[in-house]
Amino acid sequence: MITNSDIFSISSQKQFEKIALKVFRFQYENNMVYREFCDFMKTDVAKVKSLQQIPFLPIQFFKSHTVVSNENTIEKTFSSSGTTGINTSKHFVTTISLYEESYRKGFSQFYGNIEDYTILALLPSYLEREGSSLIYMFEDLIKRTNNPESGFYLHNHPELLENLIKLDNSCQNVILIGVTYALLDLIENYEFQLKNTIIMETGGMKGKRKEMIREELHHQLCQGFGVTAIHSEYGMTELLSQAYSLGNGVFECPSWMQILIRDTEDALTYVPDGKSGGINLIDLANINSCSFIATQDLGKKNPNNSFEVLGRFDNSDIRGCNLMVI
Repeated sequence: MITNSDIFSISSQKQFEKIALKVFRFQYENNMVYREFCDFMKTDVAKVKSLQQIPFLPIQFFKSHTVVSNENTIEKTFSSSGTTGINTSKHFVTTISLYEESYRKGFSQFYGNIEDYTILALLPSYLEREGSSLIYMFEDLIKRTNNPESGFYLHNHPELLENLIKLDNSCQNVILIGVTYALLDLIENYEFQLKNTIIMETGGMKGKRKEMIREELHHQLCQGFGVTAIHSEYGMTELLSQAYSLGNGVFECPSWMQILIRDTEDALTYVPDGKSGGINLIDLANINSCSFIATQDLGKKNPNNSFEVLGRFDNSDIRGCNLMVI
């Protein structure tokens, strides 16, 4: 039996691998979608002895299947954003407290006590739809700051401007988290010279603006807000954990989450550190759905296990994933 304590108290690579292999066997036995996938891949479960031998479920399965590892009641369903006519991913969460423990502990691991911060959230694309796991997380984190000045902003930029400058001038620790295009909209209309505020970007342009390379985007945001670094949050509907970048686009995972980089030509092999490829994610907090996911993101891993996100596969590059979709 794998407990929450087992997952969230990992302190070494050996311990991570031991628990990951236990989770793999548990999900093979209890997750019918994952089991069918592993059988399709002709996986000999008894011979799986390392992370690299574990099959990674293509993330598209969350659009077409109910990916769960138990028969418990579904407490919450998170869904991804999508345009009309496009299937959205759905993450069926049977233990919402596991998600809460994951993002609370993850935030604490990178930023410390939540009560030391005021959080201002500029997340229009997420607020304007239902089922966003990001909104669920920041709604809870905002409450846990115990600060009445923490809160969400939609299109009320003048109020955000006033509060942001006031809080920054009063030497409070502020986190302004925003979807990328909304942060760019803000600095096009206002000028800032912030001294006590962390700017954290998440998501992307959501079809509102042309996509930009990270260096150019962060340069614009640093200039516009008057800060020296841009933080980033890396998460997705299909995960219960997040990686964070404290600057320069270099992400680190909490201790119960890791990535591997697969070859773009052969999804079953891995590339060495420093070489780009497809991001495979291990999220042990996903014990009740699937902890081993082959994403559509491109990235590279550094020797210290940090990683960078370089973009996404376009449809023509998804050879490896398409070969694995049942």
